[in-house]
Amino acid sequence: MAKEPTTPTQALVAIKEIRDGVVYLKSNAVRRVLIVSGVNFDLKSEEEQGLILGSFQNFLNTLDFSVQFFIHSRKVNVDGYLAAMRARMEGETSELLKIQIGEYVEFIRSFVEENAIIAKTFFVVVPYESAIPAGIKSGGLAALFGKPSSAAKEKEGAQEILSQLDRRVNQVIDGLSQIGLRAAPLENDALIELFYNLYNPELVEGKRKVAEERA
Repeated sequence: MAKEPTTPTQALVAIKEIRDGVVYLKSNAVRRVLIVSGVNFDLKSEEEQGLILGSFQNFLNTLDFSVQFFIHSRKVNVDGYLAAMRARMEGETSELLKIQIGEYVEFIRSFVEENAIIAKTFFVVVPYESAIPAGIKSGGLAALFGKPSSAAKEKEGAQEILSQLDRRVNQVIDGLSQIGLRAAPLENDALIELFYNLYNPELVEGKRKVAEERA
């Protein structure tokens, strides 16, 4: 039986490239990803919660473009931490401290077995859709109308797109700061790491565990 043709993994990824902190999509759209600090909403008073919700609603109403909020949840591996605590216990000269550290390690180990510790990171994706339709390369529009392409005009158009994207990013950062949230754009290395983690969660967790065991 003939095997079905397989689709390359890269074909399933919408990202074309990451450059200068900007995510370029295959659709010609661009994105910037902001990492945002969190706030413990449950610990706020009812009045404070109302103020936060009102401020957030006002922030959304000021935007004339869409944004995407997402939370990256990752299970925290505490094996390395427990190994370090056991090593400290072995180096202790006080028998009382040895017992206390041993009990603490056992408590953490049993607690994590029953209750996974999840680390959450908050992000906002700021988009800008290019006016050039996907599939039409540089100079294609000019050629359609019988006009010669201009590298200078193409460069100017690309700079305008990035300028508009930066304007949106600054607007989002300013708006979130009014709620008491700090936001900052991710640069190349952080973006690559983020998308690698998103597309390879099991592989990343396995590598992290091996690295901690070797440490």
